[in-house]
Amino acid sequence: MNKRKHTSAFKVKVVLEVLSERSTTQELGRKYDLHPSQITNWKTQFLKNSASVFDKPIKDAKSEAQEKEDHYLKVIGQQKMEIDFFKKALSF
Repeated sequence: MNKRKHTSAFKVKVVLEVLSERSTTQELGRKYDLHPSQITNWKTQFLKNSASVFDKPIKDAKSEAQEKEDHYLKVIGQQKMEIDFFKKALSF
């Protein structure tokens, strides 16, 4: 018997269906061809780690773009200093 691997997105989908309480764990197990204890394990993990979602600050696209720009400006400044150094070294 091969061990199946499920994506995080699939696991979240199943857990959210369980939490919605529209279907029982057994019904969802039949629907997704999973053992009910597997669904229960995923639900436990999800609830246990759900608080950590709000612990991390969320980076927005603007801050990521700003970080890239800062990095590129730093590289350009460093290269300019190196060019100036070599110009002085060659002028002697």
